Amino acid sequence: MRASPGKTDSLAAGSFIIPRTDFQPAYLHLYESGELARRVDLAVEKLRDCTLCPRNCHVNRFENKFAVCRTGRHAVVSSAFAHFGEEDCLRGWRGSGTIFFGFCNLRCVFCQNYETSWLGEGRPTPPEEIAAMMLDLQAQGCHNINFVTPEHVVPQILEALLLAVRGGLRLPLVYNTGAYDSLDSLQLMDGVVDIYMPDFKFWDGEMARLYARAPDYPEAARRAIREMHRQVGPLVFDEQGLALRGVLLRHLVMPGEVAGSREVLAWIARELGPDTFINLMNQYRPAGKVTFSQFPEINRRITRAEFAAALAAARSLGLHRLDQRS
Repeated sequence: MRASPGKTDSLAAGSFIIPRTDFQPAYLHLYESGELARRVDLAVEKLRDCTLCPRNCHVNRFENKFAVCRTGRHAVVSSAFAHFGEEDCLRGWRGSGTIFFGFCNLRCVFCQNYETSWLGEGRPTPPEEIAAMMLDLQAQGCHNINFVTPEHVVPQILEALLLAVRGGLRLPLVYNTGAYDSLDSLQLMDGVVDIYMPDFKFWDGEMARLYARAPDYPEAARRAIREMHRQVGPLVFDEQGLALRGVLLRHLVMPGEVAGSREVLAWIARELGPDTFINLMNQYRPAGKVTFSQFPEINRRITRAEFAAALAAARSLGLHRLDQRS
């Protein structure tokens, strides 16, 4: 099934649409000017004293040392495939070309990709191989290249991208992040990323400490999401409903309102505006460490009433571009 702009809640026909013929991936301009190669050099050098995420570990990852992200010189790649589980505007009818990176700079106790984010399922992969993965996904007909958990591997992505562009890559890039990103990394990606897809997880620092081991997460996420929006603006589509550029913001509704959904949505409406495209997600389920009964207060699915309250809050705040799955 082809994605359609009509699948978004209250999106007027013809709004936020640009012709495919008017679009080219952002990174092509940087490549042609030589700036992309300069960014690669700058990013790789930053591995020597790593402050590429808000953890600010200051380890020399260039020499395969690491701290929280447990990732040294090369990114760990868990998998690469045409993903049909993403939003309609990303998966379309041929899939989103998804590259899952191993490990994560967050420690979400409920992570549904526990084997990848906590255990680092996969192997260290040099940039030549990651570039080949991108080109293979393009050859399969995927609509975009979707980097999942890229926060700690921005230099490695840029290295691979330079090689892939030389090999003919021309797809939009999706930066699929938990939003625990540093401005340092996001500035490296300015003019590179077409679609930012941050997940604003928690409003309250104590909840972020308890469930993600990152008490500074709310502040870091707000700072990062503002920068993403500054770079690419609201989400726009082509004529067939495929996302081309902009911010697609996700928020997972959690049991007992521990995520602070109303506060998150109010901030989005106030800071980013009502045209922000939001996937308000109801698929929370106990996973990861939660299944070991260490966190009984979130060891359940959300109720219909909890999700309805979050949805009503979004609409009451004027947020009208809400993703709906076909």
